[in-house]
Amino acid sequence: MKKSILIISFLCLTISCFSQKAKNSKNNLKQKIDNYLKEIIEVNEIPGSAVAVIKNGKVIYEKYYGKSSIEENTLVNENRIFRLYSTTKLISAVAVFQLIEKNKLSLEDKIAKYLDNLPEEWQDVKIKNLITHSSGLPDIVKFEDIPYSLDESEKWSRLYKKPMEFETGDYYSYNQTNYCLLTKIIEKTFGSTFEDYVLKNQFPSAKKGVVFSANSSESIPDRVIHHLFDFKKNRYERFNADHGKIHNSGSGLNITLKEFIAWNERLDENILLNPATKNSMWSPFQFKNTKDNFLYGWGIYETNKIKSFGFSGGNMTAFRKFIDNDLTIIFLSNGYKNYNVEEQVIDHIAGIVDEKLLDSNLLADEKITSDFYKNDFEKAVKNYDTIKNQNPTRNFENRLITIGYNLMNNENLKDAIKVFEFNVKENPNSSNAYDCVAEAYFANGQLELSKQNYQKSFDMYSGNTNAKDMVNKIDEMLKK
Repeated sequence: MKKSILIISFLCLTISCFSQKAKNSKNNLKQKIDNYLKEIIEVNEIPGSAVAVIKNGKVIYEKYYGKSSIEENTLVNENRIFRLYSTTKLISAVAVFQLIEKNKLSLEDKIAKYLDNLPEEWQDVKIKNLITHSSGLPDIVKFEDIPYSLDESEKWSRLYKKPMEFETGDYYSYNQTNYCLLTKIIEKTFGSTFEDYVLKNQFPSAKKGVVFSANSSESIPDRVIHHLFDFKKNRYERFNADHGKIHNSGSGLNITLKEFIAWNERLDENILLNPATKNSMWSPFQFKNTKDNFLYGWGIYETNKIKSFGFSGGNMTAFRKFIDNDLTIIFLSNGYKNYNVEEQVIDHIAGIVDEKLLDSNLLADEKITSDFYKNDFEKAVKNYDTIKNQNPTRNFENRLITIGYNLMNNENLKDAIKVFEFNVKENPNSSNAYDCVAEAYFANGQLELSKQNYQKSFDMYSGNTNAKDMVNKIDEMLKK
């Protein structure tokens, strides 16, 4: 009897210890994610964000940070609605495949089957070309004579006269026209609005927290403000652009983190699509050039050589599924100061949650970028040298160039020039390195230095005709 009691006591103690270790491990994981996000938010002065991590079907991390509106001093919470921008396209892709699953559409259908009066060059474009951005159609947002404010019928009238970008199916070229047309096709098939179709078939029980609007100035209860940093005024300003209803399927979904988590659960549980249909959606499209890589409406990413599927939007939101790791990460934010971090955040958190996804190359790039923003230049260079010594086979030229152009875009020419000069020192045999520093010198009015470096770039690579043109342009400017 006593022996039995001892055995039971030992088992209870073992289970208790195991539970405590599991709890500590879970808390430690949350703390690591929390510490990382706080650092990113501080470096980039991100006004507000919401983040969720779903592992093995369970939400293991969900947290809300910062302000939904700086001006009104309101906080981000579980009721706040974020505009997804182009991450919306994932929901639109699911809508297309729901109709395919119901035999209402086919990827091989020509869009002319659903849309009348299309230009002759558009006649052979298929639904599969729209959803994979392989259509070659002119992009509706790239023309000065087709502003967002233009009447929709006039937009199409003008767009129909624009030339094709390439032969359909040849390449991947991200294009807003594709999803504007998918909207019209879904509406023709469903017999109602695109918005009604998505809400009915993907968010059937949502009473609030899911709203379609591509108008950032529209007053929507609980929607976070899109903050755009003005470097001249050194402060955030409200972004008020109205992209119009025509862009709802490409960038107009506004949603709470809670509803996005619930949508992901329905996707995982095969409520939105059956497994075979999801596999079709997540299969690579065969581009004629064989180099481009994209799924049917979903981007394909690689973290430590492990693939994941998803998309990002507005440089502020991202959604990613690591299928083989049963891991989904959602990142929502409403602005950034120095550089966009949505993809970086997802990759980093993935490595925290699952060591198989810990990508040392991405972490090195992230550390270098962060150091050049949060430290003085000398300290950033010192930290760069340490990382370079730890990664002797890697070349960080592209990372330095990205940092330099970010600084230029942020109207910080002084530091941009320092980074570009440092890049030349690190990569003295690179034509591109000289070209970049020449561009920065030119922007800063240092014409002689700009000319010297453009000439150096051209001497190293005669294919850089822009460098030669810039040398001639500067000569003319110096004469005057």
